[in-house]
Amino acid sequence: MILICGGAGYIGSHVNKLLFREGRQTLVLDNFVRGHRQACRWGSLAQGDIGDADFLNEVFTRHKICAVMHLCAYSCVGESVLKPELYYENNVKNTVTLLNAMARHGVRDFIFSSSAAVFGAPDKMPLDENSTLAPVNPYGRTKLMVEKLLPDYAKAHG
Repeated sequence: MILICGGAGYIGSHVNKLLFREGRQTLVLDNFVRGHRQACRWGSLAQGDIGDADFLNEVFTRHKICAVMHLCAYSCVGESVLKPELYYENNVKNTVTLLNAMARHGVRDFIFSSSAAVFGAPDKMPLDENSTLAPVNPYGRTKLMVEKLLPDYAKAHG
């Protein structure tokens, strides 16, 4: 089963629909703070938060999760400037909680949805994997922080 964190959001719901149509078993995990329940028409649903370690342990124990797609984040640039603490807690701290749950349960396959905001004001177009990373707002910095910590988790936990 593929766990789709943020599966009630725009991108997550489309990913879930595609995977379901391909015959994959999916489990949408969403807290519905910004996602939409009506977008969860495929697969199974677990309402909760990736920042809740006890809830995640329940999900990983109850379901045979083989992979996690992390598509949830606060993503409003203006709000991230006014309330950076919301973004660092939700986008970075909660991702660490999710990664720790995956490690505890031996789930190693992980897809992270980052953002073009990690590039900031690009020095050249089109962007590619070698473009300069220079986010200009807290939202972009939170996405880059997660990109930076993922290799450490991969090295430590396979």
